[in-house]
Parts: sequence; structure tokens; C-alpha cells
Amino acid sequence: MARIIIRDENGPLEVSCGGKSKWLCRCGLSKDDPWCDGSHSKVKDEGPDKLYVYEDGQRREVERP
Repeated sequence: MARIIIRDENGPLEVSCGGKSKWLCRCGLSKDDPWCDGSHSKVKDEGPDKLYVYEDGQRREVERP
């Protein structure tokens, strides 16, 4: 079953464990989930009141339900 999960963050969250920093993905596009891989750079130009779907590396704008 497919799901649409809406995420509105555009950068990672730093967490520290044992004196080391790790970065958790919050944009939902990382190929290394739950870790950030820099994919949030794709969402920097998104409009604040827009909704987008990412599929196969492509972004398209959709209407909000």
C-alpha cells in the first residue's frame, strides 16, 4: 500500500552519541535513511505553501487535499 507522508523540514537534525555527531534526515529524500545524505538540497527552492511529490528523482507540484 502506498502512503503520502508530508514533511516540511528542509535540513537534517544533529544528534550526538558518545561524543560523535550524526545527522538525521528530515526531508524524506535520503537514500541512506535515517541518515542525511545531502538530498535536502533538492528542496531548498520549494514554495512555502506548495505541496510536492518526488518520484524517480523528479519533483512535481500537486494540489493539497
